[in-house]
Amino acid sequence: MPRFTGFLFAVLVLTAGCGNPETEEPAVDDAATMAVERPDPENPAENPEGELPPDWMWRFDRAGEYTVGGGEQDSVDTWFVTMTPGWHITTAPAGIFYHPAHTAEGAYTASAKIHLFPPGNRNEGYGILVGGSDLQGPGQEYLYFLIRRSGEYLVKLRRGSETEELIGWTPHEAIVAFTEETETTATNTLAVRMEGDMVTFLVNETEVASLPQGELPTDGLVGLRMNHSVNVHVSEFAVTPAA
Repeated sequence: MPRFTGFLFAVLVLTAGCGNPETEEPAVDDAATMAVERPDPENPAENPEGELPPDWMWRFDRAGEYTVGGGEQDSVDTWFVTMTPGWHITTAPAGIFYHPAHTAEGAYTASAKIHLFPPGNRNEGYGILVGGSDLQGPGQEYLYFLIRRSGEYLVKLRRGSETEELIGWTPHEAIVAFTEETETTATNTLAVRMEGDMVTFLVNETEVASLPQGELPTDGLVGLRMNHSVNVHVSEFAVTPAA
């Protein structure tokens, strides 16, 4: 699906019946404060719809001059915009997206509800990352959990320029696949839960895998991981501390 078509289609599908209730507008100072706190899919700071989300950062796997934008820009490599609730992303190169205030440590659950738009013949992964550190530097490190259109999941670790496959692409019935019968989007909620000495990976509230925490990075930045040429909407994105 072309970038702009996917964007408009996402607006129609994801905003239908989701009108914004009338609420008291925050004071200017409060809005500015919220803009630099953890990203909120409900957009309390009222960031402009269809524009590049403020304060977010990104990094692509391959070195090069890539443009990220929204709004009236005619040509960008990756389309990344505020679309309440959440954000819409259409990628060219593979990479990560994160907000520098979105961190977690100890026992917590990081989760994201992601809607995959028609991927054509592509079978690229998309999902979340946890335990991020030095994400703009040579020592970047993070653990990531992806799914793809065919109903499979993957767990990998990145340290610097190297990646390690902890769990290869594995099918699981909990994952909603994008099939020939899918009319609009394939929607899945991914979660990574830190509890005790285990890291548990869930899709749609079903455990699909777990690993000993050991030396895996879990404290740090939480963000999104998108492979190349994916068209998705992230309507929920949260970190929930353990009770």
